[in-house]
Formats: sequence, C-alpha cells, structure tokens
Amino acid sequence: MILNNNLKMMITAGMIVSGLATATEQPTISFTPAQKARIGEVAKEYLLMHPEVLIEVSRRLQIQQQEKQQQAMAALVLEHHDALLNDKATPTYGPKDAKVAVIEFFDYQCSVCARQAPVLKALMKANPQVRYVFKEWPIFAQRWEPSLMAAKTGLQIWLEKGADAYLTYHNALYATGHYEGRLTPSDISRAEMQAGSLKSKNDSMLEVLARTDSLAQSLGLRGTPAMIVMPTKNAVADNVTVLPGGADQASLQEAINKAAGNVKK
Repeated sequence: MILNNNLKMMITAGMIVSGLATATEQPTISFTPAQKARIGEVAKEYLLMHPEVLIEVSRRLQIQQQEKQQQAMAALVLEHHDALLNDKATPTYGPKDAKVAVIEFFDYQCSVCARQAPVLKALMKANPQVRYVFKEWPIFAQRWEPSLMAAKTGLQIWLEKGADAYLTYHNALYATGHYEGRLTPSDISRAEMQAGSLKSKNDSMLEVLARTDSLAQSLGLRGTPAMIVMPTKNAVADNVTVLPGGADQASLQEAINKAAGNVKK
C-alpha cells in the first residue's frame, strides 16, 4: 500500500490510524489548529479511499477483546480449580488420573447444547485419555420444568449407578431431539430406564445444582453451553481454554493439545 506524504506525516507524528498508542515510544510534536484540522481531513480522505483499513482495525480490536476476555476467564478458572474438578457429586467420565479435563456446563433444554452433544461424543471417542466433567446447569428450569427434572435425574443416576449409566442417560436424552420446551417427563423416564431405573427419587440434588449455579456465576458464564479445557494439575492461564457458547471438534482438540502441552510450535 503506497502512502501519500500527508499520511506519512501523520504516522511520523504518532497519529497511527489503527488507534494503537505510540506516545510513549515517540517524542511529542505540537500542531497548530490548522495543522490538526488538515491531519483530520487527510485521515478521513485516506480511510474513505481505503475502507479495508477500518475492517482490519475492527478485526484486531475484536481479537484483543477476545484475548482479554479469555485471560480474565482463565484467571477465574484457576481460582475455582477445585470446584471444577473435584466435586464428587458432579458426573465425570474417563480416567481418574487423566492429565486433561474437558468440562461442560449444559442444560438438556438448550438447543445449542443439543448441537454440541454429538461433537462432544466424537471428541470423547477420539480422546479416551481425557476426563470429561458434566456440570448440570438447568438454566431453563423456570421456563420448562423438565429442565430441572432431567438434571436432577442425571445427578441421581451418577451417584447411584456410576459413569457408564450416566453417560447412557445423557446421550439418550439428547438423542430424543427434544429441546426448547419439547423435552417431556416421558423422555426422561425412558432415558432413565435405558440407564437402569433408580431405587428412589428425592430433592437432595437441589443442593448440588445450586452449587453448580453459584460456580457458573463466579466464573462469569452467561449461558449454556460453556466449555472449559484445562490440565488437571499445574494449570496456568496459558494452558486453560474457556469456550463460552460451545465449540467445534477441531477447536476443542486444539484446546486439549494445549492443556496437554502438545501444541506444535
């Protein structure tokens, strides 16, 4: 890109159109009001002729904002490391000595969670060495009662029957294709039967769900699904990935590799 003389003067003076501060790197130069007005005119003319510059500025700003958000959320993950990984009332699947954990906050009534389910299923098949943590977070319970019912039943199956039965139940519910108000008590009962009927049902799971809700709020999560990929030990901000809104398999695999220390340089 060829710069005209006026634009070169702007850049020399530290008036870079990308908006990046350079005042600490270059000496301060004073301009007269007329010069400032002319610089503004030149900048406007240049941007009108090269609108792609604004697109690039917007893209870089978005990347910077995303990186800042990721760093802030990673710091919160580290702060709540134990609650994320070591709550015995939270369903998990995979080796106890796994080096990497993939954590999902989800609701069975969430349409995006339903689309995430087959992605996670494929990821689990490709990465059996990883521990998967299922944080039941029925955020739609006030709108659709089966949201709460499904979450409570899932937790009870986990505590009573273990990981295999829980995963069977979990996948069976998503296999119905019923979400956003279409999930029914009959769907939940049939999924429970596939996992093995419970001996009894009670409201003791409400405390677990309240704990998960408090954790999600503390992490700054705004909805489901939310994915966190992190090492089970020696986690630092640089090897933790937070994916609000879910992610495709490639992005999750990249996060697993980063957490495991297998990122290609």
